[in-house]
Amino acid sequence: MGPFNRVEGDLEVALDVADGRVRSAEVSASLYRGFENLLLGRDPLDALVLVPRICGICSVSQSAAAAAALADAAGIAMPANGRLAQRLIHACENLADHLTHFYCFFMPDFARDAYAGRPWHAGVAERFRAQRGSALADWLPARTDFLRVMGYLAGKWPHTLALQPGGTTRAVTATEKLRLAAVLREFREFLETTLFADTLENFAALDSCAALLAWAEARDGDFAHCVRVAADLGLDRVGRATDRFLAVGAYAGEDGALFPAGVWQDGAAAPFDAAAIGEDVSHAWFAGDAPLPPAHGETRPLADPDGKAAAYSWCKAPRYAGRVVETGALARQLLAGQPLAADFVAARGGSVLARVAARMVEVARVLPAMEDWLRAVEPGAPFCAEWRPPQSAQGVGFVEAARGALGHWLSIERGRIAGYQIVAPTTWNFSPRDAAGQPGALEQALAGLPVGDDEKAPVIVQHVVRSFDPCMVCTVH
Repeated sequence: MGPFNRVEGDLEVALDVADGRVRSAEVSASLYRGFENLLLGRDPLDALVLVPRICGICSVSQSAAAAAALADAAGIAMPANGRLAQRLIHACENLADHLTHFYCFFMPDFARDAYAGRPWHAGVAERFRAQRGSALADWLPARTDFLRVMGYLAGKWPHTLALQPGGTTRAVTATEKLRLAAVLREFREFLETTLFADTLENFAALDSCAALLAWAEARDGDFAHCVRVAADLGLDRVGRATDRFLAVGAYAGEDGALFPAGVWQDGAAAPFDAAAIGEDVSHAWFAGDAPLPPAHGETRPLADPDGKAAAYSWCKAPRYAGRVVETGALARQLLAGQPLAADFVAARGGSVLARVAARMVEVARVLPAMEDWLRAVEPGAPFCAEWRPPQSAQGVGFVEAARGALGHWLSIERGRIAGYQIVAPTTWNFSPRDAAGQPGALEQALAGLPVGDDEKAPVIVQHVVRSFDPCMVCTVH
């Protein structure tokens, strides 16, 4: 199947089907771009210009990770205002990403003619049909207004240079602080009237799958429609991958992270250890043998990809302590102890509905946090510390992009970039097999799905793929 539509970048999926079920899957990222090699030999600050252009959807996440790696290499700390501004800029992009995925990528699949016999189809098609549904007339203006946060704090979006190792370049005046508060207030109104038809706090307090279903039956908001459709199609029971989840910590500050770092496996959380990350290239079109930690990683594309018989993707295979993990909003909420996410995973493991619900929980939890961060900004106080370039250093920067854990590993020698490696969320989730034969998270989630004899592009497969919200240009950057 592929190339998939409504996906950032090139994605293809090969399915081995037997007896009406997917026996195994191979997920292929078919576009190589080479940003890691473009960075070699450059001034370290050039990373802030180049890495945002890995992606036009999550460019701030790439900026934030690069800035964090540069700050780590130089050993500097940013002032409180800079940290608050970076949180606000990053959260704005992540929430816009979550809702663009919901309205423009995920929900249009339910308007397909394949569901024409379902009692909910006509109403869902009118609301969510791709390009023509009435939901776009509500969401796109709300998105435009919300992105004014970027205008005030970052100057522009995407590809801003406002995020720096020492903070942000744009100081906020008292008047702009009031204007930002109005932007957040208007966006809260959209969320509470159109998306949830409920307060953010009420939705974020839901603590079980049963509570979510009961909530959806009593509401007429857009996400309530999604929950009812997903329940009718059994999407709370399909798409399970590893049930091992990874988060590197989101929206960090002096008081800790809003969503903590950690690894969820065997039903419990464990501390995150960056040293446990390795990248395997046994089934990717890269030269190399043993898995390497990203700090010592290589990006050596093969001139003749056909010469490596086992390879089928430009995506490397990141592993944590040698094991496959899933990353994203579900991982973040699970490790943050959010009870609805915990109930989903305990009852049926990660699923299509669990991933989408976790994004909506995150929207409901992050916007109130943004309101708090804005109140804490002190106009007139510093927003940025000076960064002095080291001649020789190493640094690592971790952030949580909308789609999950993002890491940048940087080494500097003689004042120039000597090594740069990036592990993006979709690299984790859409990885190929490793040398031990372990399929990646999506490949595991696709196994066992039903496929009809006449289905050339099974819609259930598309629901599972989209539940991870792939960004393929970040995958192989």
